[in-house]
Amino acid sequence: MARVVVDVMPKAEILDPQGQAIVGALGRLGFSGIVDVRQGKRFELEVDDTVDDLALERIAEELLTNTVIENFNVTRVEA
Repeated sequence: MARVVVDVMPKAEILDPQGQAIVGALGRLGFSGIVDVRQGKRFELEVDDTVDDLALERIAEELLTNTVIENFNVTRVEA
């Protein structure tokens, strides 16, 4: 068994209203120096040895990510 992490983030040219709301809230809470926040998604998958990297890329691209507005990164991590 392996753990796979898929991080999904909005593309740089896409507006991120959730991230901007967080920046505003941080300022109101007294946290200074935060210039920008981008909010994304993280998926953790437990996979067996039959799932190869190509299949993981396809899962991320076809199911977990809206590739029109998001980028993704697939990483195998130590369980």
